[in-house]
Amino acid sequence: MGRVPLEARYSWFSVAVQRFGQVSALSQFLLGAALGFGMGFWQAFLAFTLGAVILEVVSIFVGVIGCREGMSTSLVARWLGFGRGGSALMGLAIGMSLIGWFGVQSAVSAQGLASTVGVLPVWGWSIVFGLVVTAICVFGFGSMAWTAYITVPSFLVLVGWAIISELSKTDVTALMASAPPGPQIDLATGTTLVAGGFIVGAVITPDMSRYNRTGADVVKQTVVGFTVGEYLIGMSGVLLAHAVGSSDITAILTSSVGWVAVLVVLLGTVKINDWNLYSAGLAVVNFIGTVTGRTVNRALVTGLLGLAGSLLAAAGILTRFTDFLIILGVVFPPVAGIMVAEYFVVKRWRGELEASRADGGAVPASSPTWVPATLAVWAVASVSGYFLTVGLGSINSLVIAFVLYVVAGKAGLLKEFGLSRTTDASADVVDVTGADSSAPAPTAAR
Repeated sequence: MGRVPLEARYSWFSVAVQRFGQVSALSQFLLGAALGFGMGFWQAFLAFTLGAVILEVVSIFVGVIGCREGMSTSLVARWLGFGRGGSALMGLAIGMSLIGWFGVQSAVSAQGLASTVGVLPVWGWSIVFGLVVTAICVFGFGSMAWTAYITVPSFLVLVGWAIISELSKTDVTALMASAPPGPQIDLATGTTLVAGGFIVGAVITPDMSRYNRTGADVVKQTVVGFTVGEYLIGMSGVLLAHAVGSSDITAILTSSVGWVAVLVVLLGTVKINDWNLYSAGLAVVNFIGTVTGRTVNRALVTGLLGLAGSLLAAAGILTRFTDFLIILGVVFPPVAGIMVAEYFVVKRWRGELEASRADGGAVPASSPTWVPATLAVWAVASVSGYFLTVGLGSINSLVIAFVLYVVAGKAGLLKEFGLSRTTDASADVVDVTGADSSAPAPTAAR
Protein backbone atom coordinates (compact mmCIF):
# COMPACT_ATOMS: atom_id res chain seq x y z
CA MET A 1 0.00 0.00 0.00
CA GLY A 2 1.80 3.10 -1.29
CA ARG A 3 0.49 6.36 -2.67
CA VAL A 4 -2.89 6.60 -4.41
CA PRO A 5 -2.16 7.92 -7.94
CA LEU A 6 -4.08 10.97 -9.16
CA GLU A 7 -5.86 8.98 -11.86
CA ALA A 8 -7.37 6.70 -9.20
CA ARG A 9 -8.98 9.53 -7.22
CA TYR A 10 -12.63 10.54 -6.95
CA SER A 11 -14.80 13.66 -7.05
CA TRP A 12 -15.21 15.52 -3.76
CA PHE A 13 -18.93 14.75 -3.65
CA SER A 14 -18.52 10.96 -3.80
CA VAL A 15 -16.08 11.13 -0.89
CA ALA A 16 -18.33 13.61 0.98
CA VAL A 17 -21.18 11.10 0.83
CA GLN A 18 -19.03 8.59 2.68
CA ARG A 19 -18.03 11.22 5.24
CA PHE A 20 -21.70 12.01 5.83
CA GLY A 21 -22.37 8.29 6.22
CA GLN A 22 -19.77 8.15 8.99
CA VAL A 23 -21.09 11.16 10.89
CA SER A 24 -24.79 10.30 10.52
CA ALA A 25 -24.50 7.11 12.55
CA LEU A 26 -26.10 5.62 15.65
CA SER A 27 -23.28 6.98 17.81
CA GLN A 28 -24.06 10.55 16.71
CA PHE A 29 -27.69 10.08 17.68
CA LEU A 30 -26.54 8.68 21.02
CA LEU A 31 -24.33 11.75 21.51
CA GLY A 32 -27.23 14.08 20.71
CA ALA A 33 -29.43 12.31 23.25
CA ALA A 34 -26.71 12.61 25.91
CA LEU A 35 -26.36 16.35 25.26
CA GLY A 36 -30.11 16.89 25.11
CA PHE A 37 -30.55 15.20 28.48
CA GLY A 38 -28.14 17.66 30.14
CA MET A 39 -28.33 20.83 28.00
CA GLY A 40 -30.95 23.22 26.67
CA PHE A 41 -31.57 23.14 22.91
CA TRP A 42 -29.63 26.30 22.04
CA GLN A 43 -26.79 25.49 24.40
CA ALA A 44 -26.53 22.04 22.76
CA PHE A 45 -26.62 23.76 19.36
CA LEU A 46 -23.65 25.91 20.40
CA ALA A 47 -21.78 22.85 21.72
CA PHE A 48 -22.34 21.06 18.40
CA THR A 49 -21.18 24.16 16.51
CA LEU A 50 -17.96 24.56 18.51
CA GLY A 51 -17.27 20.81 18.46
CA ALA A 52 -17.90 20.63 14.72
CA VAL A 53 -15.47 23.51 14.12
CA ILE A 54 -12.75 21.64 16.06
CA LEU A 55 -13.42 18.47 14.08
CA GLU A 56 -13.48 20.32 10.76
CA VAL A 57 -10.21 22.17 11.44
CA VAL A 58 -8.49 18.90 12.39
CA SER A 59 -9.98 17.06 9.42
CA ILE A 60 -9.06 19.74 6.90
CA PHE A 61 -5.43 20.12 7.96
CA VAL A 62 -4.62 16.41 8.22
CA GLY A 63 -6.87 15.74 5.23
CA VAL A 64 -4.83 18.10 3.06
CA ILE A 65 -1.71 16.17 4.08
CA GLY A 66 -3.38 12.91 3.02
CA CYS A 67 -4.49 14.44 -0.26
CA ARG A 68 -1.05 15.82 -1.12
CA GLU A 69 0.80 12.65 -0.21
CA GLY A 70 -1.86 10.12 -1.28
CA MET A 71 -1.13 8.01 1.80
CA SER A 72 -3.18 6.51 4.60
CA THR A 73 -2.78 7.82 8.14
CA SER A 74 -0.80 4.84 9.41
CA LEU A 75 1.70 5.17 6.55
CA VAL A 76 2.21 8.94 6.30
CA ALA A 77 2.47 9.28 10.11
CA ARG A 78 5.89 7.60 9.87
CA TRP A 79 7.26 10.86 8.41
CA LEU A 80 5.04 13.15 10.48
CA GLY A 81 6.99 12.81 13.70
CA PHE A 82 5.85 9.37 14.84
CA GLY A 83 8.20 6.97 13.10
CA ARG A 84 7.33 3.35 12.37
CA GLY A 85 6.94 2.38 16.03
CA GLY A 86 5.02 5.54 16.92
CA SER A 87 2.60 5.09 14.03
CA ALA A 88 1.95 1.52 15.18
CA LEU A 89 1.36 2.84 18.71
CA MET A 90 -1.08 5.38 17.31
CA GLY A 91 -2.87 2.55 15.51
CA LEU A 92 -3.02 0.62 18.79
CA ALA A 93 -4.59 3.63 20.54
CA ILE A 94 -7.17 3.89 17.77
CA GLY A 95 -7.82 0.17 18.06
CA MET A 96 -8.42 0.49 21.80
CA SER A 97 -10.87 3.33 21.20
CA LEU A 98 -12.74 1.08 18.76
CA ILE A 99 -13.06 -1.58 21.45
CA GLY A 100 -14.59 1.10 23.66
CA TRP A 101 -17.08 1.90 20.90
CA PHE A 102 -17.70 -1.84 20.50
CA GLY A 103 -18.69 -1.98 24.17
CA VAL A 104 -20.87 1.14 23.99
CA GLN A 105 -22.82 -0.02 20.96
CA SER A 106 -23.14 -3.59 22.23
CA ALA A 107 -24.69 -2.14 25.39
CA VAL A 108 -27.18 -0.10 23.32
CA SER A 109 -28.31 -3.25 21.50
CA ALA A 110 -28.43 -5.16 24.79
CA GLN A 111 -30.82 -2.57 26.25
CA GLY A 112 -33.09 -3.00 23.26
CA LEU A 113 -33.05 -6.79 23.53
CA ALA A 114 -33.68 -6.71 27.28
CA SER A 115 -36.64 -4.36 26.86
CA THR A 116 -38.32 -6.27 24.02
CA VAL A 117 -37.25 -9.92 24.36
CA GLY A 118 -36.49 -10.10 28.06
CA VAL A 119 -35.18 -13.51 29.26
CA LEU A 120 -31.72 -12.08 30.09
CA PRO A 121 -30.73 -8.90 31.91
CA VAL A 122 -28.88 -6.14 30.05
CA TRP A 123 -25.46 -7.42 31.11
CA GLY A 124 -26.34 -10.91 29.84
CA TRP A 125 -27.49 -9.63 26.46
CA SER A 126 -24.33 -7.48 26.30
CA ILE A 127 -22.16 -10.59 26.47
CA VAL A 128 -24.34 -12.62 24.09
CA PHE A 129 -24.58 -9.87 21.49
CA GLY A 130 -20.87 -9.02 21.73
CA LEU A 131 -19.83 -12.65 21.34
CA VAL A 132 -22.11 -13.13 18.32
CA VAL A 133 -20.44 -10.21 16.54
CA THR A 134 -17.05 -11.54 17.62
CA ALA A 135 -17.86 -14.93 16.10
CA ILE A 136 -18.78 -13.24 12.82
CA CYS A 137 -15.35 -11.55 12.70
CA VAL A 138 -13.37 -14.58 13.85
CA PHE A 139 -14.99 -17.18 11.63
CA GLY A 140 -15.53 -14.82 8.71
CA PHE A 141 -19.18 -15.04 7.72
CA GLY A 142 -18.48 -12.68 4.83
CA SER A 143 -17.97 -8.92 5.07
CA MET A 144 -21.71 -8.33 5.55
CA ALA A 145 -21.44 -5.37 3.17
CA TRP A 146 -25.04 -5.97 2.12
CA THR A 147 -26.29 -4.88 5.55
CA ALA A 148 -24.93 -1.37 4.99
CA TYR A 149 -27.29 -0.89 2.06
CA ILE A 150 -30.19 -1.84 4.33
CA THR A 151 -29.26 -0.41 7.73
CA VAL A 152 -27.90 3.02 6.76
CA PRO A 153 -31.01 4.21 4.89
CA SER A 154 -33.21 2.36 7.39
CA PHE A 155 -31.59 4.24 10.24
CA LEU A 156 -32.09 7.61 8.51
CA VAL A 157 -35.73 6.75 7.78
CA LEU A 158 -36.16 5.62 11.40
CA VAL A 159 -34.76 8.90 12.76
CA GLY A 160 -37.05 10.89 10.47
CA TRP A 161 -40.02 8.74 11.51
CA ALA A 162 -39.20 9.15 15.20
CA ILE A 163 -38.84 12.90 14.89
CA ILE A 164 -42.12 13.36 13.03
CA SER A 165 -43.97 10.92 15.29
CA GLU A 166 -42.69 12.31 18.60
CA LEU A 167 -42.55 16.00 17.77
CA SER A 168 -46.03 16.00 16.29
CA LYS A 169 -47.29 15.34 19.83
CA THR A 170 -45.78 18.47 21.34
CA ASP A 171 -45.06 22.15 20.79
CA VAL A 172 -41.61 22.25 19.20
CA THR A 173 -41.08 25.91 20.17
CA ALA A 174 -41.77 25.10 23.81
CA LEU A 175 -39.52 22.06 23.54
CA MET A 176 -36.64 24.18 22.27
CA ALA A 177 -37.10 26.56 25.20
CA SER A 178 -37.47 23.83 27.84
CA ALA A 179 -34.90 23.05 30.54
CA PRO A 180 -32.84 19.87 30.17
CA PRO A 181 -34.49 16.86 31.87
CA GLY A 182 -31.27 15.53 33.43
CA PRO A 183 -28.17 16.72 35.32
CA GLN A 184 -26.77 19.84 33.64
CA ILE A 185 -23.76 19.68 31.31
CA ASP A 186 -21.72 22.88 30.88
CA LEU A 187 -20.70 24.23 27.48
CA ALA A 188 -17.01 23.28 27.79
CA THR A 189 -17.89 19.66 28.61
CA GLY A 190 -20.53 19.53 25.90
CA THR A 191 -18.07 20.80 23.29
CA THR A 192 -15.48 18.23 24.37
CA LEU A 193 -18.12 15.49 24.10
CA VAL A 194 -18.94 16.54 20.52
CA ALA A 195 -15.25 16.65 19.60
CA GLY A 196 -14.62 13.30 21.30
CA GLY A 197 -17.55 11.73 19.48
CA PHE A 198 -15.73 11.79 16.15
CA ILE A 199 -12.16 12.87 16.87
CA VAL A 200 -10.72 9.48 15.92
CA GLY A 201 -12.45 9.71 12.55
CA ALA A 202 -11.12 13.27 12.12
CA VAL A 203 -7.53 12.29 12.94
CA ILE A 204 -7.51 9.45 10.43
CA THR A 205 -9.03 11.59 7.66
CA PRO A 206 -6.02 10.82 5.37
CA ASP A 207 -7.42 7.29 5.03
CA MET A 208 -10.23 8.93 3.07
CA SER A 209 -8.72 12.17 1.74
CA ARG A 210 -5.94 10.28 -0.09
CA TYR A 211 -8.68 9.75 -2.70
CA ASN A 212 -9.32 13.49 -3.09
CA ARG A 213 -7.92 15.36 -6.07
CA THR A 214 -7.24 18.77 -4.48
CA GLY A 215 -7.06 20.47 -1.09
CA ALA A 216 -10.19 22.43 -2.01
CA ASP A 217 -12.02 19.12 -2.38
CA VAL A 218 -10.96 18.19 1.16
CA VAL A 219 -12.42 21.45 2.49
CA LYS A 220 -15.71 21.05 0.62
CA GLN A 221 -16.30 17.44 1.61
CA THR A 222 -15.42 18.17 5.24
CA VAL A 223 -17.69 21.19 5.63
CA VAL A 224 -20.64 19.55 3.88
CA GLY A 225 -20.26 16.12 5.51
CA PHE A 226 -19.75 17.39 9.06
CA THR A 227 -22.28 20.22 8.98
CA VAL A 228 -25.14 18.13 7.65
CA GLY A 229 -24.28 15.03 9.69
CA GLU A 230 -23.65 16.77 13.02
CA TYR A 231 -26.73 18.96 12.94
CA LEU A 232 -29.19 16.61 11.23
CA ILE A 233 -28.58 13.58 13.43
CA GLY A 234 -27.11 15.19 16.56
CA MET A 235 -29.72 17.91 17.04
CA SER A 236 -32.48 15.40 16.31
CA GLY A 237 -31.20 13.40 19.29
CA VAL A 238 -31.25 16.57 21.40
CA LEU A 239 -34.90 17.31 20.55
CA LEU A 240 -36.05 13.74 21.16
CA ALA A 241 -34.22 13.58 24.50
CA HIS A 242 -36.16 16.68 25.56
CA ALA A 243 -39.43 15.25 24.28
CA VAL A 244 -39.06 11.85 25.98
CA GLY A 245 -37.12 13.11 29.00
CA SER A 246 -34.43 10.45 28.69
CA SER A 247 -30.95 9.88 27.28
CA ASP A 248 -31.69 6.18 26.70
CA ILE A 249 -31.66 5.92 22.92
CA THR A 250 -33.63 2.66 22.96
CA ALA A 251 -36.36 4.24 25.08
CA ILE A 252 -36.42 7.31 22.82
CA LEU A 253 -36.81 5.34 19.61
CA THR A 254 -39.19 2.68 20.90
CA SER A 255 -41.47 5.34 22.41
CA SER A 256 -41.87 6.74 18.91
CA VAL A 257 -41.77 3.79 16.51
CA GLY A 258 -41.98 0.68 18.70
CA TRP A 259 -40.08 -2.57 18.28
CA VAL A 260 -39.02 -1.75 14.70
CA ALA A 261 -36.51 0.67 16.25
CA VAL A 262 -34.83 -2.15 18.16
CA LEU A 263 -34.52 -4.23 14.97
CA VAL A 264 -32.84 -1.41 13.04
CA VAL A 265 -30.55 -0.58 15.98
CA LEU A 266 -29.52 -4.24 16.15
CA LEU A 267 -28.75 -4.50 12.44
CA GLY A 268 -26.92 -1.18 12.41
CA THR A 269 -24.88 -2.08 15.47
CA VAL A 270 -23.89 -5.46 14.05
CA LYS A 271 -22.55 -3.76 10.93
CA ILE A 272 -20.69 -1.03 12.83
CA ASN A 273 -19.28 -3.33 15.50
CA ASP A 274 -18.19 -5.86 12.92
CA TRP A 275 -15.83 -3.26 11.45
CA ASN A 276 -14.87 -1.81 14.83
CA LEU A 277 -13.67 -5.20 16.01
CA TYR A 278 -12.03 -6.13 12.72
CA SER A 279 -10.09 -2.85 12.61
CA ALA A 280 -9.08 -3.12 16.27
CA GLY A 281 -7.75 -6.61 15.65
CA LEU A 282 -5.66 -5.44 12.70
CA ALA A 283 -4.26 -2.54 14.75
CA VAL A 284 -3.18 -4.81 17.62
CA VAL A 285 -1.65 -7.40 15.27
CA ASN A 286 0.21 -4.62 13.46
CA PHE A 287 1.50 -3.16 16.74
CA ILE A 288 2.75 -6.51 18.02
CA GLY A 289 4.44 -7.25 14.70
CA THR A 290 6.09 -3.82 14.55
CA VAL A 291 7.39 -3.84 18.12
CA THR A 292 8.35 -7.50 18.54
CA GLY A 293 8.83 -8.66 14.96
CA ARG A 294 6.50 -11.58 15.64
CA THR A 295 3.38 -12.56 13.75
CA VAL A 296 0.36 -13.37 15.89
CA ASN A 297 -2.89 -15.02 14.87
CA ARG A 298 -5.43 -12.35 13.90
CA ALA A 299 -8.42 -14.56 14.71
CA LEU A 300 -7.12 -15.20 18.23
CA VAL A 301 -6.44 -11.50 18.85
CA THR A 302 -9.85 -10.55 17.44
CA GLY A 303 -11.57 -13.11 19.67
CA LEU A 304 -9.84 -11.80 22.79
CA LEU A 305 -10.66 -8.20 21.91
CA GLY A 306 -14.29 -9.12 21.24
CA LEU A 307 -14.49 -10.77 24.65
CA ALA A 308 -12.97 -7.66 26.24
CA GLY A 309 -15.46 -5.39 24.46
CA SER A 310 -18.36 -7.61 25.51
CA LEU A 311 -17.23 -7.51 29.14
CA LEU A 312 -16.94 -3.71 28.92
CA ALA A 313 -20.55 -3.59 27.75
CA ALA A 314 -21.66 -5.90 30.56
CA ALA A 315 -19.73 -3.85 33.11
CA GLY A 316 -21.67 -0.73 32.18
CA ILE A 317 -19.46 1.29 29.83
CA LEU A 318 -22.63 2.92 28.47
CA THR A 319 -23.15 4.58 31.86
CA ARG A 320 -19.66 6.08 31.46
CA PHE A 321 -20.33 7.26 27.91
CA THR A 322 -19.56 10.93 28.61
CA ASP A 323 -16.31 10.01 30.41
CA PHE A 324 -15.32 7.85 27.44
CA LEU A 325 -15.91 10.73 25.00
CA ILE A 326 -14.01 13.20 27.18
CA ILE A 327 -10.96 10.91 27.17
CA LEU A 328 -11.13 10.54 23.38
CA GLY A 329 -11.56 14.32 23.13
CA VAL A 330 -8.19 15.01 24.80
CA VAL A 331 -6.08 12.01 23.74
CA PHE A 332 -6.46 12.21 19.96
CA PRO A 333 -6.32 15.97 19.13
CA PRO A 334 -2.58 16.00 20.05
CA VAL A 335 -1.97 13.45 17.30
CA ALA A 336 -3.34 15.92 14.76
CA GLY A 337 -1.42 18.79 16.38
CA ILE A 338 1.86 16.87 16.01
CA MET A 339 1.17 15.84 12.42
CA VAL A 340 0.26 19.37 11.34
CA ALA A 341 3.21 20.93 13.20
CA GLU A 342 5.66 18.53 11.55
CA TYR A 343 4.28 18.83 8.02
CA PHE A 344 3.67 22.59 7.84
CA VAL A 345 6.14 24.11 10.34
CA VAL A 346 8.99 21.90 11.57
CA LYS A 347 9.44 19.87 8.36
CA ARG A 348 11.99 17.52 9.91
CA TRP A 349 11.05 14.71 7.47
CA ARG A 350 9.03 16.74 4.93
CA GLY A 351 11.88 16.68 2.43
CA GLU A 352 11.84 12.88 2.28
CA LEU A 353 8.14 12.88 1.42
CA GLU A 354 8.56 15.50 -1.30
CA ALA A 355 11.60 13.80 -2.80
CA SER A 356 9.87 10.42 -3.00
CA ARG A 357 6.72 12.00 -4.44
CA ALA A 358 8.77 13.62 -7.18
CA ASP A 359 10.53 10.31 -7.83
CA GLY A 360 7.64 8.50 -9.46
CA GLY A 361 5.29 8.57 -6.47
CA ALA A 362 7.01 5.92 -4.36
CA VAL A 363 7.12 6.10 -0.57
CA PRO A 364 10.44 7.04 1.09
CA ALA A 365 12.79 4.07 1.32
CA SER A 366 13.19 4.37 5.10
CA SER A 367 11.63 5.99 8.14
CA PRO A 368 12.58 6.54 11.78
CA THR A 369 11.73 3.61 14.01
CA TRP A 370 11.06 5.67 17.14
CA VAL A 371 11.00 9.40 17.91
CA PRO A 372 10.76 9.53 21.73
CA ALA A 373 10.24 13.32 21.88
CA THR A 374 7.03 12.93 19.87
CA LEU A 375 5.61 10.38 22.28
CA ALA A 376 6.52 12.66 25.21
CA VAL A 377 4.71 15.60 23.56
CA TRP A 378 1.65 13.41 22.95
CA ALA A 379 1.54 12.27 26.57
CA VAL A 380 2.06 15.76 28.09
CA ALA A 381 -0.55 17.36 25.81
CA SER A 382 -3.14 14.66 26.56
CA VAL A 383 -2.70 14.90 30.33
CA SER A 384 -2.72 18.71 30.20
CA GLY A 385 -5.91 18.76 28.14
CA TYR A 386 -7.62 16.47 30.63
CA PHE A 387 -6.65 18.30 33.81
CA LEU A 388 -6.61 21.96 32.74
CA THR A 389 -9.78 23.65 33.96
CA VAL A 390 -9.46 26.74 31.76
CA GLY A 391 -10.77 26.65 28.19
CA LEU A 392 -11.82 23.59 26.17
CA GLY A 393 -10.01 20.29 26.74
CA SER A 394 -9.86 19.35 23.06
CA ILE A 395 -8.46 22.70 21.96
CA ASN A 396 -6.04 22.81 24.91
CA SER A 397 -4.52 19.42 24.09
CA LEU A 398 -4.36 20.23 20.36
CA VAL A 399 -2.63 23.59 20.83
CA ILE A 400 -0.26 22.32 23.53
CA ALA A 401 0.85 19.45 21.29
CA PHE A 402 1.39 21.80 18.35
CA VAL A 403 3.44 24.29 20.38
CA LEU A 404 5.50 21.67 22.22
CA TYR A 405 6.34 19.85 18.99
CA VAL A 406 7.44 23.08 17.30
CA VAL A 407 9.59 23.92 20.33
CA ALA A 408 11.09 20.41 20.33
CA GLY A 409 11.84 20.75 16.62
CA LYS A 410 13.51 24.13 16.98
CA ALA A 411 15.52 22.85 19.98
CA GLY A 412 16.79 19.84 18.01
CA LEU A 413 15.09 17.31 20.28
CA LEU A 414 13.43 15.30 17.51
CA LYS A 415 16.06 12.57 17.46
CA GLU A 416 15.29 9.35 15.64
CA PHE A 417 16.21 6.06 17.30
CA GLY A 418 16.62 3.32 14.74
CA LEU A 419 15.85 3.27 11.04
CA SER A 420 13.22 1.07 9.38
CA ARG A 421 13.18 0.09 5.73
CA THR A 422 9.89 0.90 4.02
CA THR A 423 10.67 -0.20 0.50
CA ASP A 424 8.19 -3.04 1.00
CA ALA A 425 5.60 -0.78 2.60
CA SER A 426 2.74 -2.73 1.11
CA ALA A 427 3.78 -5.75 3.13
CA ASP A 428 4.43 -4.19 6.51
CA VAL A 429 1.82 -1.47 6.87
CA VAL A 430 -1.70 -2.26 8.03
CA ASP A 431 -4.31 0.42 7.49
CA VAL A 432 -6.32 0.76 10.70
CA THR A 433 -9.48 0.89 8.64
CA GLY A 434 -8.88 -2.56 7.28
CA ALA A 435 -9.76 -1.10 3.91
CA ASP A 436 -8.46 -2.08 0.53
CA SER A 437 -6.36 0.67 -1.04
CA SER A 438 -8.08 0.27 -4.39
CA ALA A 439 -11.22 2.17 -3.40
CA PRO A 440 -12.33 4.49 -0.62
CA ALA A 441 -14.08 2.62 2.15
CA PRO A 442 -15.93 3.90 5.20
CA THR A 443 -13.43 4.42 8.02
CA ALA A 444 -14.07 2.41 11.16
CA ALA A 445 -13.99 5.22 13.66
CA ARG A 446 -16.66 4.24 16.11
